[in-house]
Amino acid sequence: MLLRTGFAAAIACLLTCSASAAQWSRIAPSAQSQRPAPVAPSAPAPATVEPAVVAPAPVSPAVAPVPETPEAAATSVPLVPLATPANNSEPLIGNAQVVVDPLVELLPTPPGPKYRDLWERIRAGFAMQEVDSPLVARHEAWYLNRPEYVQRMIERSRLYLYFVVEELEKRRMPTEIALLPMIESAYNPQAYSRMRAAGMWQFISSTGRRYGLQQNFWYDGRRDVLAATRAALDYLQFLHDSFDSWELALAAYNCGENGIQRAVARNRAKHKPAGYFNLKLPRETRNYLPKLQAVKNIISNPDTLGFELVAVPNQPYFTVIDAPAHMDVVKAAQLADMPIEEFRSLNPAYNRPVIIHATARQLLLPVDKVDEFNANLEQNSDPLVTWQTYTLKQGETLEKVAGKFNIEADRLREVNGLSGRKRVQPGQMLLVPLEGEEAETNLGDTYQLRDFQASPEETAASVRYRVRSRDTLSSIARRHHTSVARIKAINNLKSNELHAGQTLVIYQYSRPQRHAASHHRRHVQRVSN
Repeated sequence: MLLRTGFAAAIACLLTCSASAAQWSRIAPSAQSQRPAPVAPSAPAPATVEPAVVAPAPVSPAVAPVPETPEAAATSVPLVPLATPANNSEPLIGNAQVVVDPLVELLPTPPGPKYRDLWERIRAGFAMQEVDSPLVARHEAWYLNRPEYVQRMIERSRLYLYFVVEELEKRRMPTEIALLPMIESAYNPQAYSRMRAAGMWQFISSTGRRYGLQQNFWYDGRRDVLAATRAALDYLQFLHDSFDSWELALAAYNCGENGIQRAVARNRAKHKPAGYFNLKLPRETRNYLPKLQAVKNIISNPDTLGFELVAVPNQPYFTVIDAPAHMDVVKAAQLADMPIEEFRSLNPAYNRPVIIHATARQLLLPVDKVDEFNANLEQNSDPLVTWQTYTLKQGETLEKVAGKFNIEADRLREVNGLSGRKRVQPGQMLLVPLEGEEAETNLGDTYQLRDFQASPEETAASVRYRVRSRDTLSSIARRHHTSVARIKAINNLKSNELHAGQTLVIYQYSRPQRHAASHHRRHVQRVSN
């Protein structure tokens, strides 16, 4: 009896082992196929196996490969069958199974947008310390009591905010800085202050040049949305690196880095803290960060503060194209089929009614207008430019020139940036309308002449100087508060030699710029590209 029972058990054991072996024979090829194939020593082993290139041998539907560990189960990639090759002469690699399901159908679905709108994205990037000061509530109340003003400011910002936030994120800078133009200029890129600071980042002429922003008769880089933004962020990053504090960096942006350096040095000499609220600062600078914090609070908690914050899409408003040729501003707007005011809002750097096709000059157009602009430009048969330059003759007045070219005298002054007190002189070049539809412009030959190389500030303060005996470039530069290099550049001088009776155009720096570092916003020594 015992012998019979033992024999039966042995038979059952053999049957069980045979079944297990059969099952393993079905599983093992699939498990082995997931291991990377041996690689020749001369070639580096791939980091992963591309399922679309090397596919496993067919697996029985009843039995699937089982990962060895929970970690393997979590990271295993579903095997993707290959599509049939177009050319049957090219064999599939390995033991791939030929199916007709396209690979793209098994790719993961792209994730949805990370932020609902641009305000949410800006809030996510806030990184500066909260300003705890009674001044914050005062400025908060000022803005909340003027909802129409704030809404206009926000409406203007819609055109530029996406670009500014993109630039900040590239540099890993706090997104509070995207709100700074609301304090500086109410996000108006055409803003011009009484201290002669321009653009939505409010650069004075000297600081703009220091950071490479070009300024001449035709173009003012301080108003250029792209160039001025990048320059302002360059400057702010420099200030942060200098003071190791975003609070002090913004204070320096407002009143000048030298003033903050002196204030910090005074406190350290007295063994006092040297933070923003510990320093003795100009009144406007003490209010600068509280004002920014007030705007930040409104953007962060509009519902709590009872403010209706209109959503701004988290997508670009404009795109950039190269200026194709000399072109009237009005003509460019017509080709893009957009209002002239909107075109100027995107391209405020062009001072005159004509856009000069110079190196690196670009146009900003709404994303949905680029194709229309290009199509209309290709089909256009009308002149792109209706302006030319004209040299004032002896005895001519602006009124006489205006009558000759059928333009109002006030409009002629406006086009040329001339104030009522500014006298014109023989030999001076002016921008005037073309005479007749068949006339051709001379801008290509004249736009680089010396009368067109000064900024609006310099033009307003320009003089024509007749060289006297014993004059030198250095003595003339000192007398007119300018530099030898600037005189040489404007007058196209190749050497320092002068002769008596020679006439020079001098663009002298105006006094407000010399003291700009001690003034509040828009009058600051700022930086730009």
